Amino acid sequence: MWRRKFLASFVALIAFGTVAMTTAAQEHHGHSWGYVGADGPEHWGDLDPRFTACKVGLRQSPIDIKGAKQADLPAIRFDYKPTPLRIINNGHTIQINYTSGSSITVGDRSYELKQFHFHHPSEEKINGKAFAMVVHLVHADSQGEIAVVAVLLDTAGANQLLESIWKHLPQVAGPEETFDQLQINAADLLPSNHSYYTFAGSLTTPPCSEGVTWFVLQAPKSISKEQADRFGKIYPDNARPTQPLNGRDLTQSK
Repeated sequence: MWRRKFLASFVALIAFGTVAMTTAAQEHHGHSWGYVGADGPEHWGDLDPRFTACKVGLRQSPIDIKGAKQADLPAIRFDYKPTPLRIINNGHTIQINYTSGSSITVGDRSYELKQFHFHHPSEEKINGKAFAMVVHLVHADSQGEIAVVAVLLDTAGANQLLESIWKHLPQVAGPEETFDQLQINAADLLPSNHSYYTFAGSLTTPPCSEGVTWFVLQAPKSISKEQADRFGKIYPDNARPTQPLNGRDLTQSK
């Protein structure tokens, strides 16, 4: 009996660890890395044995999206609910941690929203074009498989949700801050058109783990130049350069 209980506890611990890694998918990984100099992206794979995929992986993200083939893909069904603002400057980005109960469903697979965070400028490009910023909404299914929805942010007008969040931007790295009185909804980050590009990829920060399903929405969402500049004062360039496609399938919904 004790062995069964021990095994069950061990399996639960492993499962929790997988989800914890998912929810912090783009957070600091315990080793110094950054975006410039000796700790920059071109050196990530040499900084720590756990970061090897950053150097040798064949399905790395981000990518420059070119020549995507149209396919009869299922729609992304978004089921995002309001949550209190839980914000953290983790030393690499500004991240919003999400309470449980929000999800996406694609075909017969559902993924729970864990967090979203920002890159300045956008990591993904469309036919060589970068955008002012991008928000990555990180999800995980019940097995810990990761799916990221990327929403490109173009400087075409102020974003109301980001204006609310930006009032509480932590200027330096530190612990999570919670603002229970401020309810936000990730649905307000989405454009009205949910058509998307999809491909197999990786985390865009160390350890650059592969096996991540990417959904890059084709339509951008608006952000003002002033809003982008305010983020840029904290993180002027926290975007990994685009990576080779290496023969991967790249498709887009009709």
